[in-house]
Amino acid sequence: MDEARDDGFRATTYQSDDGLRLHARDYGGPDIADRLPIVCLPGLTRNSRDFHQLALLLSTDQATPRRVITLDYRGRGLSDWDANKANYNLGVETRDVISACQHLAVERAIFIGTSRGGLILHLLAEVRPDLIAAVILNDIGPTIEPSGLKRIRDYLNSAAPPRNWPEAVAFLKACHGPSFTALDERDWQEMAAAIYRDIDGNPIADFDPAIAAQLQMIDFDQPLPELWHYYDRLATMPLMVVKGENSDLISDKTLAEMRARCPTIVILEAPGQGHAPLLHVQPLLQRIRRFIAEA
Repeated sequence: MDEARDDGFRATTYQSDDGLRLHARDYGGPDIADRLPIVCLPGLTRNSRDFHQLALLLSTDQATPRRVITLDYRGRGLSDWDANKANYNLGVETRDVISACQHLAVERAIFIGTSRGGLILHLLAEVRPDLIAAVILNDIGPTIEPSGLKRIRDYLNSAAPPRNWPEAVAFLKACHGPSFTALDERDWQEMAAAIYRDIDGNPIADFDPAIAAQLQMIDFDQPLPELWHYYDRLATMPLMVVKGENSDLISDKTLAEMRARCPTIVILEAPGQGHAPLLHVQPLLQRIRRFIAEA
């Protein structure tokens, strides 16, 4: 079911394999159907709004506009919450991405995966490599640094909800400001608008709390799972990885191993940004446009 175009995109809903109503944004017009579309996958508790600025820039590019699709996973954004909280896992969410591609008639695409979105792309490369023309991994790799995941766990599970929008912006600055020195005031406001949904003028966290609660179940005394087997499939495709200069989720050691397994990989550092970088901020945007054009 498609809804009216608003702010440069068409909102659409589709059904998961198990009957949930899931939401996506579809940017770009019919005149760009001859170019590979771009599908954007957000982080753990994030949603399609994370990519709004990037999607607008890529879909309205004067030289080579692209169709850009951004997704809300189950339990995030405007998608249904799942009564079975165990379904908030990479395998189920990978199947939901496949369902989205089927609904939106995407036979092959360039995928951008931020954090959890990049983990989903590791699995997608294993089960449906035919869907993937190229991949941009945003601040994620086959190995996750425990310290970064602990920080995300604590941030998501200890934060008191903001009472108004200025408080939401101030809270994000207090949490992430030291790692994101490249951002200006507008960037912080846009980040708040992506993370929180406006309900009666109030900012409300836009995800099922059960998703964040899952992080509390992780035993950090045990090694975290690694996805090198899946990465080796990604390594056969055009591949870029963006690392925040101040990121604590992906290490230089992991990047070195990624390059060793994929000598053609493009590694791009996001100056003045942590986890996860805003991709529409320069100089990232220029390099991403070039990678997409060459894919």
